[in-house]
Amino acid sequence: MAANTEREELHRHIWSIADDLRGSVDGWDFKQYILGIMFYRYISEHLERYIDDNEHKSGNPSFSYARLSDKEAETIREEMVSDVGFFILPSELFCNVRRHASQDENLNETLERVFKHIEESASGTQSEGDFSGLFDDIDVNSNKLGATVAKRNEKLTKILEKIGDMPLQYTDSKIDAFGDAYEYLMSMYASNAGKSGGEFFTPQEVSELLMRLATVGKTEVDGVYDPACGSGSLLLKAEEVLGKGKVHRGFFGQEINITTYNLCRINMFLHGIGFDKFNIACEDTLISPQHWDNEPFEVIVSNPPYSIKWAGDENPLLINDPRFAPAGVLAPRGKADLAFVMHSLAWLKTNGTASIVCFPGIMYRGGAEQKIRKYLVDNNFVDCVIQLPDNLFFGTSIATCIMVLKKNKADTNILFIDASKEFVKVTNNNRLEDKNIENIVKYFNDRADLVHIVKVAPYELVKENDYNLSVSTYVEKEDTREKVDIVKLNKEIDEIVTREEVLRAEIKKIIEDIEK
Repeated sequence: MAANTEREELHRHIWSIADDLRGSVDGWDFKQYILGIMFYRYISEHLERYIDDNEHKSGNPSFSYARLSDKEAETIREEMVSDVGFFILPSELFCNVRRHASQDENLNETLERVFKHIEESASGTQSEGDFSGLFDDIDVNSNKLGATVAKRNEKLTKILEKIGDMPLQYTDSKIDAFGDAYEYLMSMYASNAGKSGGEFFTPQEVSELLMRLATVGKTEVDGVYDPACGSGSLLLKAEEVLGKGKVHRGFFGQEINITTYNLCRINMFLHGIGFDKFNIACEDTLISPQHWDNEPFEVIVSNPPYSIKWAGDENPLLINDPRFAPAGVLAPRGKADLAFVMHSLAWLKTNGTASIVCFPGIMYRGGAEQKIRKYLVDNNFVDCVIQLPDNLFFGTSIATCIMVLKKNKADTNILFIDASKEFVKVTNNNRLEDKNIENIVKYFNDRADLVHIVKVAPYELVKENDYNLSVSTYVEKEDTREKVDIVKLNKEIDEIVTREEVLRAEIKKIIEDIEK
């Protein structure tokens, strides 16, 4: 089956589930049920396949873990938790719960118990942090599923059946089926998701551009970090860009929103990232960073929330924080953008690259933000600033920028790229296509002046411009106005004046004839 056909079939299944839930579970809320139960199916089948494959290799071709008794299965619990990070009893596997769902009058309680047991299986182990609270957002007793237990269970049975029917193949598949289903579902209702507090879902093509900029010249990296990781799709672009197994130390991220934090961990599993290869934390990155023991990082990519409030100078400890102290000033309390930039810079390896989506205002505003820009430029940390097209992000028409940071630049120049025309129009949004991404990356690699698109600005020029980092300050906009032929225009004016004089004379003569 061709990749596009396989993908379209998968998307039809997801849309069908959405149709079933629409009206009872509004819009964006239903993602919890689909993603959560899709994740439940994934780890069930992952464990089942892992055990069956090992048994088949050991000379037991008819073995089926799903048909084993719970008592027999208990003997391998510790081994499985050590190997895959969790354990599920045969009776609690997705396939068996689904098989009995329509006859289970207490299906909601069954699912609640199964989810609790999966989380508890990892308690006290290395994978505990990856599973703790992972199913908290799936409220199987919610009135949104139905007014009575019977109606709720009817809805849950439909979800189990339809997710069970999804063509989520593990082998001979042209696509990353579970991962693609996740991304499609996230984008379906992205315009309703995360718009509070300046947060916006990062489109896949923007994620790819950020990762490609951060990995130029690299074929493998030790670790990838995102200080505002959301659902984790930006982190996962590393394997798509570099290849499977090319991120050695793993994926690290922090997210303040508990629901999105849970989605990020689910996303890691759905993309086949082992529990020992990711470390996602739930805290406020600026106030309580959770990866001190893991930094610095070779690749940092991020789309932090735009101009949100933070403690800033209200917290006297922050000015002495090693992440912010070097600039001698904190980002304004009402605009935390440059606090995320300073945090990323502090946790960047000497040979690393950080690519960060930024709100345009931080490139030119005065006050504390200008002082931070001065610090970044004077110390030669700013490698490139890219102006993106407007209307790229779901739910906002803001024209964003990308700031690329490095600590080992070969010169003191700063590259400015105007990529505002690199897009195609798709319905109500603009979108980066492959050719647009290729063009931007080429400008970034070539590092050569290109009229109306690229300017390699020396340090002295940026300093003369009071550390203004707006692309429009350095890249002259193309004048698209129609050129005027002055000689032709003057001739046309003379003709108009002549005709006017003739008309006036004729009108005067008519009036004189009337008065006679």
